[in-house]
Amino acid sequence: MTNIYVGNLSFRATEEDVRGAFEAHGEVSSVNIITDRETGRSRGFAFVEMPNSDEASTAIEAINGKEIAGRGVTVNEARPRTDRPRGGRPDDRRRSSYSRDQY
Repeated sequence: MTNIYVGNLSFRATEEDVRGAFEAHGEVSSVNIITDRETGRSRGFAFVEMPNSDEASTAIEAINGKEIAGRGVTVNEARPRTDRPRGGRPDDRRRSSYSRDQY
């Protein structure tokens, strides 16, 4: 299974738009357009899974730089997700849980 990143995706692009572009090059297992948790709007990128790695490579080469829903997209094999700190600003770790007003 090859996981493919699709960036610079139009906010109007639908799952069908993305699936159609990739199915022209092989079987597509899934399409996941990433949305904002609060608004539900597209964040401008998606992930596509293709079971055949040769078909996935062909799709990446053919679609990278081409338009989906009126906008040129960036397509490449997705990199594994790395762990990152959750929430807050980086300097929050240095702040004491006590405020000066308590003394």
